[in-house]
Amino acid sequence: MRLRRRGLASINSEIRDGIMPAADTIARVAKDPDALPHTPSNYRVTALIIACALFMEQMDSTVLATALPTMARDFGVPATSMSSALTSYLLALAIFIPASGRLADRFGSRTIFRAAILIFVGGSMLCGQATSLPFMMFARFLQGLGGAMMIPIGRLVLLRSVAKEDMVQAMSWLIMPALIGPILGPPVGGAIVTYLDWRWIFYLNVPIGLLGVVLVTRYIGEVREDKPARFDVPGFILSGVSLGCLLFGFEMTSRTGELARAVVLIAVGLVAGVAYIHHAKHRSDPILDLSLMRIPTFRLSVIGGSLTRITQGAQPFLLPMMLQLGFGMTAAASGAIGSLMMKSLAPRVLRRFGFRNSLIVGGLCASSGCAVAGLFRPDWPIPVIFGVLMISGFFMSFQFSAYNTIAYDEIPSSRMSSATSFYATFQQLMLSLGICVGAASLHVGMLGTGATRPALTDFTLAFLVVTAVSASATIWNRRFAVDAGAELSGHRAKSAVLAPIVILTKVRTQSHERHRL
Repeated sequence: MRLRRRGLASINSEIRDGIMPAADTIARVAKDPDALPHTPSNYRVTALIIACALFMEQMDSTVLATALPTMARDFGVPATSMSSALTSYLLALAIFIPASGRLADRFGSRTIFRAAILIFVGGSMLCGQATSLPFMMFARFLQGLGGAMMIPIGRLVLLRSVAKEDMVQAMSWLIMPALIGPILGPPVGGAIVTYLDWRWIFYLNVPIGLLGVVLVTRYIGEVREDKPARFDVPGFILSGVSLGCLLFGFEMTSRTGELARAVVLIAVGLVAGVAYIHHAKHRSDPILDLSLMRIPTFRLSVIGGSLTRITQGAQPFLLPMMLQLGFGMTAAASGAIGSLMMKSLAPRVLRRFGFRNSLIVGGLCASSGCAVAGLFRPDWPIPVIFGVLMISGFFMSFQFSAYNTIAYDEIPSSRMSSATSFYATFQQLMLSLGICVGAASLHVGMLGTGATRPALTDFTLAFLVVTAVSASATIWNRRFAVDAGAELSGHRAKSAVLAPIVILTKVRTQSHERHRL
């Protein structure tokens, strides 16, 4: 088979940045009379425009892994080495997402958003011209630079004008069209790889991107802060060096003969990370505000979401390769609808059960689906495989929707920009680390058998490793308060039923205390 990508919930990348509530210090620049004003009444129009960018970014990410085996053959490298093409894109996101918000605040959201689309399209054209793995890594890094500004700024523009109680609906308008990209990506990408040339996968972004530029120019207004914060240049450099060295160091540990270089990179990354922590403690406006981790819901969402995203990052690397190497299936053989189903049901589930219970149950179900995927064998019925992937995709995508929402429940508006940058950076860091963990686990399995080609049992081991990582998030999910995010989810009916019991308990406690006195 030619490779399939993100048949599981990883097709969402959550869909990547999640909900970004409003900040209070934004100034609207109404210099363009043709641009629609940012009001709650027209957020659907803005959402659909931003969804065009999401469609392009998600479809590109989906179809890339579909072509990895063919690309590896053309470049003359092992299939496992193609993980660098995935890592380089996520690395660019992790490095430049922290800077995206401040660039938008200084130069205007429409200007940066439009430039980001053009950069992404330019990177896509270079990907289509790539003749070697290093060239492809450079082109994907350039794509990541555009994506780092394109998606966070687009969502920030939309959700700064949306009331808290309307966030779920606004995100539905934003996400539903964007989900078409990951769903169409596998069959479209598979057909292109099978019947045409993999380079056409990247050329598809050109007309979509140009359409997006036109729509942004016509309908998106210029939004920026009155007094933007100073850009933290030392922090940007230190965090970039740390993230870059750590991610590529971990990725290189899975390659034969690269252990010494990997150790050096990891050591440099750790030193730069410690230096950044010291820098952030002595700066009032660091590019990544570590003090945000003191806020309970934000901290728990970051930790639990990070553990889950490691699995999400590993699945797009492991699953397509297992199906291609172990099953001999064609790339155009399947699709995914679980995540799309989730988007219509998530608000109802959260309203009925709340964030804490939903994350616990959903996390365990998603982890179980990942473990089952590691047990796939060529004699399994195709409908069963598709069913497992669909259900797993549903629960994995549900988790990310919940994490991305609850993370900002206790964040004050004055720190919202810092919180969204911090959270989005960790998202991409963990996705990249997931690729490294998946590749390293697969390599360990191959070392145990002395094989040069991964066997199905090696994939099973790798899936079980990443399953254990995501399942450990349950420890942190249990620490959420029962009523966490009630204002966002509307989980009030049950709270109203329990309210008299809580009041009665308090009265009895007070009475007991008076009796003791």
